[in-house]
Amino acid sequence: MIVVLLSYKVDIAEIDRLRPAHVDWLKQGVADGRLLLAGRQQPVTGGMFLARGSMDEVKAWAAQDPFALEGAADYAFVEVTPSILAPGLEALAQ
Repeated sequence: MIVVLLSYKVDIAEIDRLRPAHVDWLKQGVADGRLLLAGRQQPVTGGMFLARGSMDEVKAWAAQDPFALEGAADYAFVEVTPSILAPGLEALAQ
């Protein structure tokens, strides 16, 4: 699985303008089985999501994010293999 950290590169007003399309893209990722979770960083300087797939697959998918298409965020990708999970999160190890 891949942890993706987003860092906003533009004013929050531009992020807010793009957010509805970004949220639609995230929801489609859940429906497709690619996205496991997503959320904003606090303070709101970016976001993060956890995605299934190879590094290349997730990078290609993330490149279609409206934030990426508009150059509004930088992306950092970290591949992880879960080995210790809280009860109820066993599916993340698959």
